[in-house]
Amino acid sequence: TGEGNQTSLPQEFILLGLSSRPEVRLALFAGFLTLYLVTLLGNLLTALLVWASPLLHTPMYFFLANLSLLEVGYTSSVLPQMLAHLLAERGTMPLARCMAQMFLFLSFGITECFLLTVMSYDRYVAICRPLHYPLLMAKQVCVAMAAASWAGGFLISAVNTASTLQLSFCGHREIDHFLCEMPAMVGLSCAGREQAQTTMSVSCVVTLVCPLSLIFLSYARILGTVLSIPSAAGRQKAFSTCSSHLLVVILFFGTVISMYLTPSSSSSVGQLKTSSVFYITVTPVLNPLIYSLRNKEVIAALRKTMGKGVGTGLLYSLTH
Repeated sequence: TGEGNQTSLPQEFILLGLSSRPEVRLALFAGFLTLYLVTLLGNLLTALLVWASPLLHTPMYFFLANLSLLEVGYTSSVLPQMLAHLLAERGTMPLARCMAQMFLFLSFGITECFLLTVMSYDRYVAICRPLHYPLLMAKQVCVAMAAASWAGGFLISAVNTASTLQLSFCGHREIDHFLCEMPAMVGLSCAGREQAQTTMSVSCVVTLVCPLSLIFLSYARILGTVLSIPSAAGRQKAFSTCSSHLLVVILFFGTVISMYLTPSSSSSVGQLKTSSVFYITVTPVLNPLIYSLRNKEVIAALRKTMGKGVGTGLLYSLTH
């Protein structure tokens, strides 16, 4: 009935955010605004550099450019709204906007899981099967893998968002979080929770457990190959090409798993918020630094693209 639907899905939700104290909210606003701007600048510059520099027209940097654009969308699906709520007295979110945020946030997050898996496969082929690399990582293959990652992310997100729309909230509107995230929505619901939790659990296996298993398998093969390289210099070079990606995998998957695979009964609201803050703000801002700061190819491409100006010279001096 209409009354039942009205009870099931409120017209708007109230996000309680990270703090109710005005001075804390102002400090958080300044901090998150800075992180957001740095994230946008770093990731957009990385994507532009890959596009502009022929030196970086390789599969590894093609996927890095995809990852950078992904991070821009990922943070932009949450932080602008979060910043607005930090300045407002009350963080209200209409139902449609709440569901749109959940859909986009999940889409970008799941796509990142798949893309990081593809990037580990790229490293595996480069190190373990170098003679087959031009064939296995041809341009059309890379485009197909990237497209499949994006399509898979948006498809699985649509399933989870549709599952959330089946929940009943019995008049409850206050979400103790700073975004419309599925675990928080499921926790607030009063009916339909089992189906949503099942959908979320299956999605976690497909988007977290399976990709992480494939990444570990790739790196196990890589480790075996690298240890068989006779020269120390060769081993060092092989490890250095993988270390950046592995660090990003640990940071991203570690925090997401603590959010989605930890039983809700053992996770406090504070822990869930902390995990969300980390993988929404900290990981995206670190990615350009992790991948680029000590990467000689990126620095060389930056110098060649921009010329030996003062800014580029300063960046080069900071990274050597």
